[in-house]
Amino acid sequence: MNEPLRTGFAEPDAPVRSKRLAPVTVMLGSMVVLFPVISTIPWMPPFGLMILIAWRLLRPDVFKVWAVVPLGLFDDLLSGQPMGSAMLLWTTCFLAVEVLDSRLVWRDFWQDWLLATGAVGFCLIAGRLIASPVGAHVDTVLLLQIALSIALYPLIARMCAALDQRGRP
Repeated sequence: MNEPLRTGFAEPDAPVRSKRLAPVTVMLGSMVVLFPVISTIPWMPPFGLMILIAWRLLRPDVFKVWAVVPLGLFDDLLSGQPMGSAMLLWTTCFLAVEVLDSRLVWRDFWQDWLLATGAVGFCLIAGRLIASPVGAHVDTVLLLQIALSIALYPLIARMCAALDQRGRP
């Protein structure tokens, strides 16, 4: 009685396993920063954000809009960024992807890649402005992070698609 009317064009609901697996994979992506990697520059891309965007572009019904806030808090606790920065930036990116997705008539992988690149680039640049002084010389490292994120997004999207296929009955 309270369910919306289903038409032939409506997307089916995500399986329960995919709804449980998606937040876990985002948290595991945020936990990548715990691996002991010795480096003089922060070159690792934000895997948690990239997995979140990949799940959102693959299955729009897996995450509710409010679910991004606790995932951002989890990333803030692990990454060492100022508290609330990932919560704000991830939610902003998620809402921007929602709006752009509703405006696009159709989408293919190239547009998904462009949306993910814009979202990750925005979060990295805004996080740099929040976390470090404007005069700090970290722009080259930031470009390296953005380039590595752009290069790794197809792999992450493929991983999310494989996990989604395994979650279907």
